[in-house]
Amino acid sequence: MTDHALAPAASARICPDCDGFASAAVSSGGRDRNGHLRTVTVYCQACHGIGTLPLRRRFSPSQWEVAA
Repeated sequence: MTDHALAPAASARICPDCDGFASAAVSSGGRDRNGHLRTVTVYCQACHGIGTLPLRRRFSPSQWEVAA
């Protein structure tokens, strides 16, 4: 059985739009004359077919501005 490698938690996060399943085969209906099912592969528009998004940048307290 093939194990799927997950993205390291430190470099990326799972896309909230596709939950990591970034591509899908969609049937266009019907079959061609050889009997093959016609499909179109579609990709998630948020992550562009990768399944992960870059981490959000977090600011440390030293980067915050203090207004007096």
